Amino acid sequence: MSISISLSSVPARLTLLALFSATTFYCLYKSRRLRLLKLSLNPNPNPNPNPNPNPKIIFLSETGTAKSLAGRLHRLLASNDVAFDLVDSQHYEPEDLPKETLLLLVASTWQDGAPPAASRFFATWLADAAADFRAGSLLLSRCRFAVFGLGSRAYGESFNAVARGLAKHLRALGATELIPLSHGDVDSADVDAVFGRWCEKVVSVLKGGDVVESCDNDDDDGIVSSSEEESDVESSDIVDLEDIAGKAPSRRKTVVNGEERNAKLNGTKEMVTPVIRANLEKQGYKIIGSHSGVKICRWTKAQLRGRGGCYKHSFYGIESHRCMEATPSLACANKCVFCWRHHTNPVGKSWQWQMDDPIEIVNSAIELHTNMIKQMKGVPGVSLERLTEGLSPRHCALSLVGEPIMYPEINALVDELHKRRISTFLVTNAQFPEKIKSLKPVTQLYVSVDAATKDSLKAIDRPLFGDFWERFIDSLTALKEKHQRTVYRLTLVKGWNTEDVDAYSKLFSLGEPDFVEIKGVTYCGSSTTSKLTMDNVPWHTDVKTFSEALALKSQGEYEVACEHAHSCCVLLAKTNKFRIDGQWYTWIDYEKFHDLVASGKTFDSRDYMTATPSWAFYGSEEGGFDPGQLRYRKERHHKSSRNQ
Repeated sequence: MSISISLSSVPARLTLLALFSATTFYCLYKSRRLRLLKLSLNPNPNPNPNPNPNPKIIFLSETGTAKSLAGRLHRLLASNDVAFDLVDSQHYEPEDLPKETLLLLVASTWQDGAPPAASRFFATWLADAAADFRAGSLLLSRCRFAVFGLGSRAYGESFNAVARGLAKHLRALGATELIPLSHGDVDSADVDAVFGRWCEKVVSVLKGGDVVESCDNDDDDGIVSSSEEESDVESSDIVDLEDIAGKAPSRRKTVVNGEERNAKLNGTKEMVTPVIRANLEKQGYKIIGSHSGVKICRWTKAQLRGRGGCYKHSFYGIESHRCMEATPSLACANKCVFCWRHHTNPVGKSWQWQMDDPIEIVNSAIELHTNMIKQMKGVPGVSLERLTEGLSPRHCALSLVGEPIMYPEINALVDELHKRRISTFLVTNAQFPEKIKSLKPVTQLYVSVDAATKDSLKAIDRPLFGDFWERFIDSLTALKEKHQRTVYRLTLVKGWNTEDVDAYSKLFSLGEPDFVEIKGVTYCGSSTTSKLTMDNVPWHTDVKTFSEALALKSQGEYEVACEHAHSCCVLLAKTNKFRIDGQWYTWIDYEKFHDLVASGKTFDSRDYMTATPSWAFYGSEEGGFDPGQLRYRKERHHKSSRNQ
């Protein structure tokens, strides 16, 4: 019997198309699964192509940390006459897994518990195979394995999700675990020690020790944490791993709300571990107590030498040589791709460390800062007058690193600075809206607006909070209720957020900031934690174009007011507040500000503004460079990809 279908009608053609599509999909599906089915039926089709194939160390790495540790393990095994191949997961064919008899995996977890981008296929293939009933529980029955995970505990439930998943899937496919899954927290000082102990166990087992039975409970996936590994050495005199390394936690008493507390007895630990301290000190930071820091700014040194001030000098009239850059909290709740500190500082979503007294922090910060100023004596261009002025700081940029607003006594610290008539420029990363609401008046309050959409903010700031976007929006909204000067701080990263003019303009109505600072990202060299290159750094002309477009979108509410060409920075200001009779008033009357604070009365940003000099105006011949300073241009001899 034959069936005749007339293709002249639309329904007939659609029916035939649907039948063809379904048949094609079924064939593709069968083809895709055929290989896996064959592997399940015969996991070792060619049992002796090489009677002694080397076992594998496979790493899943995003920033290079897992790769580095895997290499360390490879060298350790080689020194013990145990031969292994070191393999990057992106170059490994997962369909060869049934041929393996011994695997060691070092796996990092990336954003949202995802594997590194280059390792996604490997991790996905293993998960799919474990979920496919045709693969069965004997596919990897000839294989023994061990997994070490790397991640940040600050990400909560997704901490080491990739390593946990790998171990779980390998067990589901019949592989036998040599030793239980162990993991390291990259934000902890003990990650190297934890990995070292795991390596020792691996070597011990491979050289004839007993196989350690794994835990098959899916709730914990056999995880052995650093605290569990150290449980046999803990005593009432040992609080954490710093003690084991010979550095006991501080026993100093801390004054909070009039009460003395001993941090050791409270069970808290210092934020700055020995490893973090060493990394930050290597970068020139002076660490204060257990969680604060200070560092001399390049612009402070430049103006001491009479070679110009920073953009805050041009925009707001600070004396750069009298500015102290500090923070009461080295910890942050983001891991931004353009972080100047390459993520050598701690991270956290709440305060969980010892807390130092705010007065002690201010005293130590000024002492350390002035000591660094004294070292400028005798440097060419540094006059006795400017050096003397520099020894008496008048401004404090609370933006050095981390999240200053996380410090529980931030208001007391700000009060102490104001009592000494030191102005405060505080920057927050828009993740703590309640802290913004409760913050006392500061000279100028910044909120970092690194992106204008949820997806781009997640990609650029890499926040720890799951509700980061809601926190971001609430932080911007909280600015509207502040009476002091407020600023949106935009960092432009070419190829990441420079096309979002419309989205940025829509954020203006949330916080109604007095100013919008638009600055090109600063390239801080290569780093395993960031893929930014000089190609991501916009030119000053790019920043100007973006700023003009953003001002135009505001329909006159904001206009370009100032620029600092050297810093690739432009300032937008609210016209109805800071432009009077054609003159910009973006500079600050600092003495008036301190008088207003001391009065205890309510005041707003109009009460302490003063006229901006013409050389700081947008479009001026000086480009924001103070003509009272000597312009010094460096000769550059290194190659730039921009000139190639």
